Amino acid sequence: MAVQYSVAVRNAQLDAIETTISTAPTLNIFTGSAPADCATANSGTLLASMTLPSDWMAAASSGSKAKNGTWEDTSADDTGTAAHFRIHQGTTCHMQGTVGQGSGDLSLDNTSIASGQQVTITTFTISAGNA
Repeated sequence: MAVQYSVAVRNAQLDAIETTISTAPTLNIFTGSAPADCATANSGTLLASMTLPSDWMAAASSGSKAKNGTWEDTSADDTGTAAHFRIHQGTTCHMQGTVGQGSGDLSLDNTSIASGQQVTITTFTISAGNA
């Protein structure tokens, strides 16, 4: 049998992510494949960058935690197809994943980004399950 956690423990694990990353981190969206891990330098072309709200994630509930507030870049930095994201606090990457339109770890309104267009994150939810 795999180790299992109560919902309260799973919620605490998720809430610790936001506490560790801290308030108002930066979300960057890039082209191409994500780096091997968060310790590896950024890769791809930076398409959009946004400072997330101070309280950027809602409180965890039922082992899940969703974005809080509006996440958007009012003017994209470059043109390309969004493929991965990274969340930074200062220069430290704390989280990365895939990007899609209605799919991926992070979903945005359009993965085909043109320089200067508005980019809006529509869905971002993380969950802690039992192994």
